[in-house]
Amino acid sequence: MSDLKLTNTNLPGVVIIEPAVFSDSRGVFLETWHRERFVQAGLPATFVQDNLSYSRHGVLRGLHYQFPEPQGKLVSVLQGEVYDVAVDIRRGSPTFGRWVGVILSGANKRRLYIPAGFAHGFYVTGNEALFAYKCTAYYNPATEQGICWHDPLLAITWPNPKPLLSPKDQGHPALNEINPACLPTYGGNY
Repeated sequence: MSDLKLTNTNLPGVVIIEPAVFSDSRGVFLETWHRERFVQAGLPATFVQDNLSYSRHGVLRGLHYQFPEPQGKLVSVLQGEVYDVAVDIRRGSPTFGRWVGVILSGANKRRLYIPAGFAHGFYVTGNEALFAYKCTAYYNPATEQGICWHDPLLAITWPNPKPLLSPKDQGHPALNEINPACLPTYGGNY
């Protein structure tokens, strides 16, 4: 596993992945995805969809999750910088309602693996962000859900208390307002 540095977070399953980076006077090379290395590291190695989003400074996207068809996500920033957040929303989880935040940037080249059953969001701390993510399940608009980005019970420490939000992201309920039957289950077979 010398090509990948893995760092576990305080949420089991949410892993920071740092690839080997090769730099010289011409520029940089790194491997962004290698199925066998992920399998060896015990990470999911089946992704079915890649997505890309561009956002300007001050934008907050999230907190999003999919139910009843949860997606695991491997996220990274190709250009710019974000504060990336994962929240455990799995009913019955010992870490239910806990979150972790990580700086991802084009400069640090980190990736974050977020398992199925977690909500996800990010705030653009740089001038812009070109954000890429691989998903373990196909996007289905009928399963898209959201949680209030500033839910007081989650108490996420975002870099800015007044981010730029979409109308949809402004209207998500707090976690405790969501019917538990509409949340993923801890130990679910995703």
